[in-house]
Amino acid sequence: MTKQELVEFVAKEANLTKADALRALDAVLAGVTKGLKKEGKVALVGFGTFAAKKRAAREGINPLTKQKIKIPAKMAVSFKAGSKLKEAVN
Repeated sequence: MTKQELVEFVAKEANLTKADALRALDAVLAGVTKGLKKEGKVALVGFGTFAAKKRAAREGINPLTKQKIKIPAKMAVSFKAGSKLKEAVN
């Protein structure tokens, strides 16, 4: 499902215009992003948990040249599905 398809679904389900649904979806995504930056975790009960995790710096290999390269430390986002989401998918 694309973002546009999700906007259309939200608009239909919530009886909103597509513009209002797009603003609502953008606000939710901005809230998740802000929560991850500020607290490192966003939990939506029944749906799942987004978490920001620090990845340590490490060495890698350039597949073209086979030379070792340094990969810098960075933050990565993970998602763990909640029980209701797992049940709905299965």
